[in-house]
Amino acid sequence: MKNFGFQDEKEVLEVLKERKEVKFVRMIFPDVLGREMSFCIPSEELESAFKNGKGFDGSSIEGFARIEESDLYFFPDPKTFRILPWTYQLEGVSWKEAIVFGRIFDSKGNEFPGDSRRVLEKVLEKTKEHGELFVGPELEFYIFKDEKTPVLLDHGGYFHGGKWGEIRKLAQIYLAQMGIGVECDHHEVGPSQHEIDLKFSDALSIADSVIIAKYVLKRVARNAGVYVSFMPKPITGMIGTGMHLHLSLWKNGKNLFFEKEGLSEIAKKYIMGLIKYGREIQLVLNQWVNSYKRLVPGFEAPVYIAWGTRNRSAYIRVPEVPKGKEMSTRIEIRSPDPACNIYLALAAIQAAGIQGIKENLKLIPPQERNIYKMTKEEMKKLKITTLAKDLKEALEIFKKSKLMKETLGDHIFQKLIQNKNIEWQRYKKSVGKKYQKEVSPYEIEEYLPVL
Repeated sequence: MKNFGFQDEKEVLEVLKERKEVKFVRMIFPDVLGREMSFCIPSEELESAFKNGKGFDGSSIEGFARIEESDLYFFPDPKTFRILPWTYQLEGVSWKEAIVFGRIFDSKGNEFPGDSRRVLEKVLEKTKEHGELFVGPELEFYIFKDEKTPVLLDHGGYFHGGKWGEIRKLAQIYLAQMGIGVECDHHEVGPSQHEIDLKFSDALSIADSVIIAKYVLKRVARNAGVYVSFMPKPITGMIGTGMHLHLSLWKNGKNLFFEKEGLSEIAKKYIMGLIKYGREIQLVLNQWVNSYKRLVPGFEAPVYIAWGTRNRSAYIRVPEVPKGKEMSTRIEIRSPDPACNIYLALAAIQAAGIQGIKENLKLIPPQERNIYKMTKEEMKKLKITTLAKDLKEALEIFKKSKLMKETLGDHIFQKLIQNKNIEWQRYKKSVGKKYQKEVSPYEIEEYLPVL
């Protein structure tokens, strides 16, 4: 029975008439921090929602509207409609739910500027002449006993041993039933750390898929009596949790990042855009105080803004492509973590990469040495800069970024500044000068239950 891939409103409504067990439709959208927000309507109300939207109070959503501008309307996009593959049951009553993404408007019918999903759509539309962005995310996560304390549940390592692989498998099955392909899954480097890699697709579809994958993984884990966390650095001294993104531009079925010689000129300029504007977009890719506890030397997380082919200490890596697979040529940006707003992150990445193309930037030489082991003098000579060391530094750089203000729009740009300034002040007030590099008890209490 069809669970996904619907083309228009009429087809969705016809399916709902046939699938009487689908009693509710969950409207999903991200807040400014990228957290999944949702509310449910009875299935029979969906036709009205397609025509008139469904109202909600925006003043209670982080980074949305002020109280005097709180009336917002969600208009579902039928092409994003999916029926969740599991069945809910309570007190002898069972039912199914569907989910749908969409656009948000104000009471006057104007596009709401705080809709970060729409921000990504606009960036992709604006830059389409340079190619369509395709993305393949590597989604890392830890599995803990509960959301209160990050207790490790196995002693596995990379591709080896460990427990709870069944959670990855069931999540894969559910995602496949909703039309979301998975490239592979495996145990990661850290004990109790796991990864699921989604098959590459267009940027907007991938952003939606990341939201759904996180939702599915958390639900499967909860039903198994454990807890999935996407917190960037839950335990001091352990490997952090990243979300490496594999990127390529496509046009008319051709990968624009590949030429006969290998990496195309377009790809080289895109890389340089990410390098030149890396510090300006960092706040969006690493948006929490805890994100910067991951970005330290020695834990496979990038600290230095450089690129290479085999160098996993670099900000950008260009994976070596086997002969005959040249169309899979891509670049990998290694700094994002899975707690970011994936819509704003992809918008920022695309804006920076395309800016590199527009400015015709010349690619700097690759760095294949372990940059962690270079001296400051060597780094200075090679013009290797560093990512911001903490949220405060990233915020100050972000504030001055003309590129980010133009890309995100003034509303989201200002809301992020306000939100992150408050977050930093709360952190400093609670922690003081302690825990400069270590994960503080404050972070465990503040972030573990919600990320």
